[in-house]
Amino acid sequence: MKLRRRRFLHLAAGAAALPALPSLVRALDYPTRPVRIVVPYPAGIAPDIVARVVAQSLSQRLKQQFIVDNRPGGASNVGTAIVAHAPPDGYTLLVVTTTNAINTSLYDNLDFDLIRDIAPVAGLVRLGLVIVVHPSVPAQTLPEFIAYAKANPGKINYASVGSGAATNVAGELFKEMAGVNLVNVPYRGSYLPDLLSGQVQASFTPILQSLSYINAGKLRALAVTGATRSQSLPDVPAAAEFVPGYEAYVWDAVGAPAKTPAEIIEQLNKEINAVLADPAIKAQFAGLGAEPMLMTPAEFGTHIASEIEKWGKVVKTARIKVD
Repeated sequence: MKLRRRRFLHLAAGAAALPALPSLVRALDYPTRPVRIVVPYPAGIAPDIVARVVAQSLSQRLKQQFIVDNRPGGASNVGTAIVAHAPPDGYTLLVVTTTNAINTSLYDNLDFDLIRDIAPVAGLVRLGLVIVVHPSVPAQTLPEFIAYAKANPGKINYASVGSGAATNVAGELFKEMAGVNLVNVPYRGSYLPDLLSGQVQASFTPILQSLSYINAGKLRALAVTGATRSQSLPDVPAAAEFVPGYEAYVWDAVGAPAKTPAEIIEQLNKEINAVLADPAIKAQFAGLGAEPMLMTPAEFGTHIASEIEKWGKVVKTARIKVD
């Protein structure tokens, strides 16, 4: 895994050292036609929403259409493969997510290599998760939940959107670090009906997805999973306050086919970071429970390499297999 990490960082850092290319692909000439942003998920969920906000702003800034193209399937692998095999000309981009980092260890026979075939462009946002329980669970705080789980090993079910999903690996990391035995119940569709009815007792769920139910008292928030508290739930502690070192969140970012000219990657990075720094965009993302993630291409390369290593260890330790 360390060799893969070094290889990825080398590719990310090396992009800046590429020689200047002919005027056809210089940053000043880009884009001259519409740019496709492949979102490897259905419309209406967080990566799609974030992509559309950014695409609209990029269209205005660069005077060309940035078009979101939803290509769901295979836990994001279908859409990722499309971009991995696309021409490296800057006109096909990918919304990269936490799932891509997890899938690197989860799947053995992908027809692309994330490190080799996708060049890091820019970060987009971090989206927090929150540990919630059904009100029937007799735990008001995270320490009480940990004590209750230890007293009832294997009797508490937590819902996820599938084995290997972020909502699953976040739970498995918590189990390991808190020393508790929870049972993952993977769902192919929404798990919210069963969580709200108490059929499953807990979940490591996106803040955006659960905020209204928390505010209505239908779910109890015990802790957010980021390193610090969330602006969306300021009164809810971070899990790390009780389980030192625990941190899990989902993120969205932008990648491009490998060998995309460095000038284009740098221009896209500059423009995306300008969008993320816009106060109106920041406020819009805050309403989604999302925090802008401004990064250089090299910093994003470092980030995804770290995520691949982190979640690879969880997949191996927890022996997670694809459903």
